[in-house]
Amino acid sequence: MIPPKITHVTSGGHLQVRKGSPVRLECSATGNPMPNITWTRKNNLLPNGEEQYTSSVYVIENMDRHKGGTYICTANNGVGQVATSQIILHVLYPPEISVENPIVYSGEGQEAMLVCIVHGESQPEVLWHKDTMQIDQTERHVIENRGARHTLIIRKVHPQDFGNYSCIADNQLGKTRKTVTLTGKPKAAVFRSMPNSQWKDRYNISWIVDSHSPIEEYKLYYRLVDGDVLAGHEGLYMDAINRKTHHTYMGTNMLEYDRKIPAMDAYSFNGGGGGGSGIVGMGSGSYGGHNMHHKWSRTDWRDVVLPAFPYSHHYTQGMSYLLRGLEPDQQYEARVQSRNRYGWSDFSESFLFTTSNTDTEIRDLSVTHRGGNSNSGPTLARQHHWSVTLSVVSLLVTLSILRRTF
Repeated sequence: MIPPKITHVTSGGHLQVRKGSPVRLECSATGNPMPNITWTRKNNLLPNGEEQYTSSVYVIENMDRHKGGTYICTANNGVGQVATSQIILHVLYPPEISVENPIVYSGEGQEAMLVCIVHGESQPEVLWHKDTMQIDQTERHVIENRGARHTLIIRKVHPQDFGNYSCIADNQLGKTRKTVTLTGKPKAAVFRSMPNSQWKDRYNISWIVDSHSPIEEYKLYYRLVDGDVLAGHEGLYMDAINRKTHHTYMGTNMLEYDRKIPAMDAYSFNGGGGGGSGIVGMGSGSYGGHNMHHKWSRTDWRDVVLPAFPYSHHYTQGMSYLLRGLEPDQQYEARVQSRNRYGWSDFSESFLFTTSNTDTEIRDLSVTHRGGNSNSGPTLARQHHWSVTLSVVSLLVTLSILRRTF
């Protein structure tokens, strides 16, 4: 009976391999009886997801940096102590870049931080560019790197700083580029109203938006959600019966029905103006000064343009709007865009709300204000909410009328 002894491992225990290549790890041992060879990986699972693999040969197909590490072969025949040896597998690969935030929102006078996470072997050199111009370290442009994290800090952002930035990583095996966009546009709005209306034909919808610059106007889009239509992504819907995809928004002319919401033009369909309440009609609309007549489907998108007045210089800004002419006991979908001096935000996520089948007897009228800290920082932003309810006033007026009547 002879204890196990490892006599050979691939490349003497150190192996370098390029990304995408296959790897064959071998481990030989002697002993009596003949030992079994088991493979494990230090502080990790094997690439196939298993904890161990029994064989004198372990093959790894299509190497990448996640499959590198220290592989341990263990020989055991039940006699004496087990024998172990290791192979350090080093993967050579061109730079791989991931961005922390593909879109960075900022404002004039603020600080912006653009971050790229860069991996590469050997260690890549990382340069920052704005469009085609390389960025050098200055008082306003600070370039830092800590390990794989490479950061471009722009202090006191100017309007000309907005645009596309690239971090470019280069080593002996290749060059990689990733883009980060610095924008002054608003973030996508977030709806804050309750999903159920207290009225059967109206709904008070509200939302908030984070923006370093004052919001100048909003576009609110809404539609009736038909029971035969299944909601999809980006305004795309699928008929549950014939599975045919279709879009239901009328754009600049009668031939442009097949449009996704993100491609909507600045088209106001008979919408109410101002920052208060309005009604969106069902008959005719206007675009570019020309009247158009169209028989609208119940599930077509409608839109209304809402000026933001007065301007708010808070970081978090808000808006409320009273939709009228809705159908009772129905579900609606809404999305909204916001515009400041730098352009339109992305569309908000879809928001679903439902009208009531009967009106509430005493209707609450509320005034709502939302705002952030005037320092315009996302981490300093605060929301202030105050509400004045007039239910008691309405009740007193009703009692006064009744007393006069009797």
